[in-house]
Amino acid sequence: MNRIDRISAILIQLQTRRVVKASDIAARFNISLRTVYRDVRSLEEAGVPIIGEAGVGYSLVDGYRLPPIMFTREEATAFLTAEKFVEKMTDASTAAQHRSAMYKIRAILKTSEKDLLESMDSSIEVLKSQTQRRINNNNHIQTILNGIAHKKVLCIDYMAGYTQTKTNRHIEPIGIFYLDSYWHLLAYCRMRNDYRDFRLDRILSLTETDEIFEGNHPTLKDYIAQTASEHQLETVVIRVDNEVSNYINEQRYYHGFVSEKQFAKYREMTFLTISTQGFARWFMMFGDHAEVLQPAGLRDKITEIAEGIVRRNGVEV
Repeated sequence: MNRIDRISAILIQLQTRRVVKASDIAARFNISLRTVYRDVRSLEEAGVPIIGEAGVGYSLVDGYRLPPIMFTREEATAFLTAEKFVEKMTDASTAAQHRSAMYKIRAILKTSEKDLLESMDSSIEVLKSQTQRRINNNNHIQTILNGIAHKKVLCIDYMAGYTQTKTNRHIEPIGIFYLDSYWHLLAYCRMRNDYRDFRLDRILSLTETDEIFEGNHPTLKDYIAQTASEHQLETVVIRVDNEVSNYINEQRYYHGFVSEKQFAKYREMTFLTISTQGFARWFMMFGDHAEVLQPAGLRDKITEIAEGIVRRNGVEV
């Protein structure tokens, strides 16, 4: 990205938040803080009213707005791709809100960009896999997000997966996330006096109360980071023949897949797992086409399981 494009992008970024840190700008464009200061100074010299406070960040004077934004062709097609994902991966209410926003975006596009989106619409599709769970149509997401934004206590009827019992709970919502084909709600549960992960497809009904909660809860990002650090994750590295590696592409994410290296005849995959015992049992599904590189203890667990199978079934080896 050349400097003129970067300075324009910085100006747009300054409009996205009340205060933007110099470090955030530097991280986004992979530039030094010194370069950030120089670019911001260029904006100021061009007449942009920027307020800068040491140790806090930059903000624009209230009321300042850019003229209508022009999108690149790549940005326009990215919007279209996102629309396809939102339609399939969220509830009906969220999809409707996103469609409404897309009408506004399309309205300010140039004619050539509008024609591009129209021609590309039938060339982009998001399909559900056989293991994709059905998104529930209770339209809870928007109500939950409103509760998070305004710190409203929510009342839910929840069906627990392990006991299949229904409970009525008052919760203080913190955030939502998508994991393993399900939408989840992280909230402080007043019935349990602790934080709980609620699957949205198990919420039978949800209403927003008039009560405002006062507690200071961790952000969703902080909570996830904290709970992850509380578990002792172990690094696993395995080598899998190319002929079977494609068959475990989806399953690997359930076992802590981190990265892989491609070689001529095999892939070297790295995982972070909380249970080497569970990983060993999954590994045995394709173990005749794979090899454990580390840790050595994983090989011992696989051997122990294999010997147990042999003993139990009276197989001679």
